[in-house]
Amino acid sequence: MDTDGRDGPGVVPIRVVVLATVAGITYATFVLENVLSPKLDVINGYVSELSAADQPFHHVYSAGDFVTGVLSLLVALGTLRKLTRKPLATAGWAFLGLFGVCAIGDASFPLDCAPSLETWCALRERSEHVSFSHEFHSFTSSAVIVCGVAALLLLSLAARRYGWWPALARWGWLLALAESVSALGTLVAMYLGQWLGVVQRVQISILCLGLLTIAWALYADRRDAARGTRAASEAKEEAYL
Repeated sequence: MDTDGRDGPGVVPIRVVVLATVAGITYATFVLENVLSPKLDVINGYVSELSAADQPFHHVYSAGDFVTGVLSLLVALGTLRKLTRKPLATAGWAFLGLFGVCAIGDASFPLDCAPSLETWCALRERSEHVSFSHEFHSFTSSAVIVCGVAALLLLSLAARRYGWWPALARWGWLLALAESVSALGTLVAMYLGQWLGVVQRVQISILCLGLLTIAWALYADRRDAARGTRAASEAKEEAYL
């Protein structure tokens, strides 16, 4: 591991850490489905069906995506503004911002209906008699995954290259790999017509863990910086005695 940049990337305000933590939590609104949307198929149904325009409580799930998107974008802007800008790190934060934009897109362009629950919806989808929002949702959902994987991978590479963020250096690339594997699993599940819901929920859970890992990495830098400042202050006091 190259320790170029060993002086550290700098620290962000605590509010940025809080925003990243909340983003990781709000992206997991699908855990409410057993209570709010028990009719939808957890095993084979799309997660996106929870926020379909004709489903009850769709605003709850859309709000979760929207809030996550806005907070992720704010975290990316906050880190780009406050932290040292090195190529890999800058690219990683930029992709986190794009992840946020795409999550906002997911919330703004929901499915019209739930194909796994409503036969008429599946028929409309196959005959392409659905709205632009319904069709465009597949693009925003795919873009969320791509940007999420890119952000985690690039931040992990930056952490290892520059000697920063131990949590991201250790876990970021593993989370990116797991997300990539689950994305391929989604394609297999779509082809087989089984287990799509399970794979997608795993996929979203990994992204939630990624956001929480980012939050922890930023928090750890603040904690270590505070300890260093305190140690330096104590050493200075001892020197005067």
